[in-house]
Amino acid sequence: METNDFHDFEAVLKEKFPDVTGEKIERFRAMGPLYSDWNGKINVISRKDIDSLYMHHVLHSLAIAGYFRTNMPEEYERMSAEGSGDRTFLDLGTGGGFPGIPLAIMFPGAKFTLCDSIGKKITVASGVASSLGLENVCTVNARAESLHERYDYVVSRAVTSLDKFMPWVRGKYNKGVIYLKGGDVSQEIAEAMGKTGLKKGSVHPWSIESWIRDPYFKEKLAIFIEA
Repeated sequence: METNDFHDFEAVLKEKFPDVTGEKIERFRAMGPLYSDWNGKINVISRKDIDSLYMHHVLHSLAIAGYFRTNMPEEYERMSAEGSGDRTFLDLGTGGGFPGIPLAIMFPGAKFTLCDSIGKKITVASGVASSLGLENVCTVNARAESLHERYDYVVSRAVTSLDKFMPWVRGKYNKGVIYLKGGDVSQEIAEAMGKTGLKKGSVHPWSIESWIRDPYFKEKLAIFIEA
């Protein structure tokens, strides 16, 4: 049985991504039962929030796709289509698969590595990705410092403050970082720039509330940090 949460999400999805395919919608639809089942075994989403999975977790993750579509449309089109597969993402601190799994559905033309240091969370992310048939996803149970590959983009959803996060991913990306964070981040950005030598003008906060008018997204940001 579909929830109002999914119906509300589907309406926003089709409005914000008019090019979304039926196959992608069906994969999003399948996420709800999968996460409900997994969450009963391994708690990765708070029990009071599981009924808002789509609007609070999936749509929040897709704000990154919204950033690409709004600000980097050529990248968005390139990754939205099947077959290219030459853009790579690291989702660091993915938890149960956010933002990586929603982005992997939206961007079949990119490859995603979902990484978390907590094994049971990676078990959930891996199980969901496998059930959804996402061949562009691999999962890794590891700490950031043990990863030695470089990716085009690093994405993450508020695993820590930016000034702590950026040193973890130094040297791990070619194009940029997109970090989902809320509240006043000016101090974090200033400290991150001081610690990691980010270029002046390389940090671009984007208001998610400007993209979707919903009280949940008030003061929430997608912060693009260009390489």
